[in-house]
Amino acid sequence: MEIKISKDTMKKAACLIGFAVLLYVGVRNMDVVLQYLGLLWSLMFPFILGCAIAFVLNVPMKFMEKHLFEKARRKGNKAAIKLGRPISLLLSILFVVAIILVVALVVIPELGATFVSVAKQIEKSIPMFQEWLDHTLSQDSPIVVWANSIDFQPEKMLDSLIDVLQNGVNNILTSAITVTTGIVSTAVNIGIGFIFACYILLQKEHLMLQIKKALYALFSQKTVNYVLHVCTLANRIFASFIAGQCIEAVILGSMFFVVMTVFKFPYAMLVGVLISFTALIPVFGGFIGCWIGFFLIFMVNPLQALVFLGIFLILQQIEGNLIYPHVVGNSVGLPSIWVLMAVTVGGSLMGIVGMLIFIPLTSVAYALFREWVYKRLRKKRIQVI
Repeated sequence: MEIKISKDTMKKAACLIGFAVLLYVGVRNMDVVLQYLGLLWSLMFPFILGCAIAFVLNVPMKFMEKHLFEKARRKGNKAAIKLGRPISLLLSILFVVAIILVVALVVIPELGATFVSVAKQIEKSIPMFQEWLDHTLSQDSPIVVWANSIDFQPEKMLDSLIDVLQNGVNNILTSAITVTTGIVSTAVNIGIGFIFACYILLQKEHLMLQIKKALYALFSQKTVNYVLHVCTLANRIFASFIAGQCIEAVILGSMFFVVMTVFKFPYAMLVGVLISFTALIPVFGGFIGCWIGFFLIFMVNPLQALVFLGIFLILQQIEGNLIYPHVVGNSVGLPSIWVLMAVTVGGSLMGIVGMLIFIPLTSVAYALFREWVYKRLRKKRIQVI
């Protein structure tokens, strides 16, 4: 009996065999593959960074385009049609730069004053601690001997630091050259990425049209439609997550600043800004800011530091139960248990960056899996109650 094999089956078999051969060769030469992947990553990094910058800037740019130029465009205003996009992009860049400058001008002086205050407080506290141990424990106690041996003098520490710097000039010069090279390389990558991001944002509709044409030319219409559906879903979820997370962080930091100012806590502005920044990290970020604030306040007034913990727990409950679900939770459409899993896995794999990107990634996977499940249930005509 003669078996006929279609050309399509032959093509699929050839592709499968070719993939298996490439996979085998790649596994046998993993070190070479990793070397080339590292080279490819270094070459593509500025453009990947540019895509990330474009994605972040696109959120405020779309908002400004919609609220500043949408009505004029509908009326056929040529100036709005031509200049709306560049002006919105420029305003978005200025907005981000202004936020960074304001935070830097607030945080850096406050941190400097805080470190000086903490150093003075430690210097004052050590003699009191030694005196308390002398009255509490016996004189020959190892703890008393160790405490009396403590000699905290910032002036001597500064002199020692200067001696170390003077003795290691050659190493410092070598390190300075290495650091300078790294800074220049990073600056070049950021510059290229920023220019690439501006080009993407100014020409995003045209670029999207080109990508669609290329995809439809290479793959079947069904495959391309599904890929575009996934990209649209991912874009919506990521944009909603970024916007919601930023709004939620600002609200939480403002709440802490207002409450700490009303009750006359020290470092109200600094703690509010720090909590706003750490709150950008989902789930755990607020607690990081809490312990930093607790330490700073504890060095000034231990009783106020304990009260601060109570205030944090109250505000965290308000934020977690009322603000976060409405601002962020509904935008990504992910149950809280999967949010916790995404943050844990992302943090283990990629640190803070992983915590930020794994929630929307998991949300996209969750939405696609839910679509597939409902499609299968409809196909099987099963209704689960």
